[in-house]
Amino acid sequence: MGWIDRLKGVFSPQAAITKETITSSKELYNAMFEGVESSSGVAVSPELALRYTTVMICVRVLAESVAGLPCILYRRRADGGKDRAIDHPLYRVLHDRANAWNTAFEHVEGTMVNLAMRGNGYSYVERNAKDQTIGLIGLNPDPVEIKQARDWTPIYTVTMPDNSRQTLKTKEMHHIRGPFPKGYIGQSMISLARDAIGLGQAAERFGSHLYKNGVKPSGVLKHPQKLGPEATESLRNQFQEKYGGLSNSSRPLVLEEGMEWLALSINPDDAQFLETRKFQRSEIAGIFRVPAHLVNDLERATFSNIEHQTLDFVVHSLRPWLKRWEQAINRDLLSTAEQGEYFAEFLIDDFLRGDFKTRMEGYALGIQNGIWNPDEIRIKENSNRRDDGEGGKYWRPANMYPPEAGGMMPSPDIPAKKSA
Repeated sequence: MGWIDRLKGVFSPQAAITKETITSSKELYNAMFEGVESSSGVAVSPELALRYTTVMICVRVLAESVAGLPCILYRRRADGGKDRAIDHPLYRVLHDRANAWNTAFEHVEGTMVNLAMRGNGYSYVERNAKDQTIGLIGLNPDPVEIKQARDWTPIYTVTMPDNSRQTLKTKEMHHIRGPFPKGYIGQSMISLARDAIGLGQAAERFGSHLYKNGVKPSGVLKHPQKLGPEATESLRNQFQEKYGGLSNSSRPLVLEEGMEWLALSINPDDAQFLETRKFQRSEIAGIFRVPAHLVNDLERATFSNIEHQTLDFVVHSLRPWLKRWEQAINRDLLSTAEQGEYFAEFLIDDFLRGDFKTRMEGYALGIQNGIWNPDEIRIKENSNRRDDGEGGKYWRPANMYPPEAGGMMPSPDIPAKKSA
């Protein structure tokens, strides 16, 4: 199948094929599927980069971390508080089911993969007669084209299921942009870090070929006599058959007729192969802002600092992504009239929870100072409210009560005395 046939669905089949369109289309196809060559000589594209373990781990960590956080639609209260807007159709779309065949987790996970790799996440917005969002359908970001209307609003052209090209209105598209946006489009971290990823892939391939060839270190066989072409080829094949490949890498060499084995290759440690792999793993994790321990780099991790690294991950990596999601949801999925009443927010409490002893100490201080009541703490710990009805009361230190109460906490059965 030619590259033009494989581009169906990206470009309209009815479009006139000219030299200019062929050139631009082929370049786009190479960037999407075959990759762009990096300085190390390795082609890098989003799909090829995902086969590199460190990139795959980073993308997976970001996608699963964001998708694992509940996204809640709230209704603002007049007193400054908020209530869950469970009666709004968008609540179910964000929290439970994005559409008829995708759960909310699956939709967010897939969109985050596109955001982390391609810099953009697109979803088609389904609305009811009241202009309320009732569904989100994830779109492949590669064939999406964005143009600018005369009033500066973006116009999206997408590929429909029947491979036709259709222009969508702004209200029909949910668009989340990644870091370093250029106008309406976010930039791909894979393309920006192409050389770093290519170097990591080159080191990984070097290690694979090192084990594939089997004879370590590689070298030459020295024969005391002169061999003809046929004898040389026969000796090479016999030697490769017996000692080549990973399964034969530990077999002892048996040399005859006075032959000698002269090692010529550089030891992987001398070539700093392992150090290169470690450095690239750390560098790529830094590009995606994923802590080292989450990409299986535990050299500097301890039991005391992993909790702080996780907190740093939430604050400096996840939180910017969550703000992009929250503000894009409020902009795209709520009508102008609804934006003053509703807003979306991710719950990050689970990531910020400490160990059991630390949580209990914090809860105790919160109850003693009247910040929370016992029922609120039980809900945070995924438990039901107290059955005796006493869990909804707030407490505070006795010395914080007003003078009319005698500076003491009043008894529940005896009302506080009023001052004369």
